[in-house]
Amino acid sequence: MKILFAEDDQKLGKLTTHLLKTQTPFQIEWAMNGTEAMELALHYEFDLLILDWMLPEMSGIEICKNLRSKGFEGPILMLTARDSINHRVEGLEAGADDYLIKPFDFSELVARIKVLNRRNFAPLQEDIIKIEDLSYNRTNFNLSRGSEQIQLTQRELQLFDLLVKNRGIVLTREVIFERVWGIESEVTSNAVDAYVKNLRKKIDLPDHQTYIKSVRGVGYTIEK
Repeated sequence: MKILFAEDDQKLGKLTTHLLKTQTPFQIEWAMNGTEAMELALHYEFDLLILDWMLPEMSGIEICKNLRSKGFEGPILMLTARDSINHRVEGLEAGADDYLIKPFDFSELVARIKVLNRRNFAPLQEDIIKIEDLSYNRTNFNLSRGSEQIQLTQRELQLFDLLVKNRGIVLTREVIFERVWGIESEVTSNAVDAYVKNLRKKIDLPDHQTYIKSVRGVGYTIEK
């Protein structure tokens, strides 16, 4: 599997490239700006693209739009510090298949790459994810049970979306807090437990095992 990795942060780029080359069977080509990434993507064949949103010279979003317009059908994973629903919609509409929010764990990056590869490049923005009797549309972020739509606040939706995208992976409270609220947030990490509790009240059925599993002393997960 040949991957184009576009990241202008030298420390992050060097570390991630080294880990991918030494700990996975993937072939990696690292580009440090948008122009270089675009040239490489146009002249060489890659199975998957990993694009930082805020690249110099040409942003990851611009690259994504240009390549899709030129017929590139492979999966595109966006790296971004932007975690609002509006930004995710913008990226998906530009042609991205999945998101990974900075800072990220290397194991999560590898897991996302493997998922995209297993899906035979099927675009995630078309997915309607089924979790037992729940239906979650990642295109418009609608959550429903049968014909009943479940209304979530934006923060609850961000939390649910994060857990859904990482089904089968236990996310620590610290990771959840950073991805949903941000490390500079004025709220405390106790907000994670409070929002999980509120989310459970909205999505769980009476006398039904909860969808969001607690892992004592670690964090939360939604099982596959």
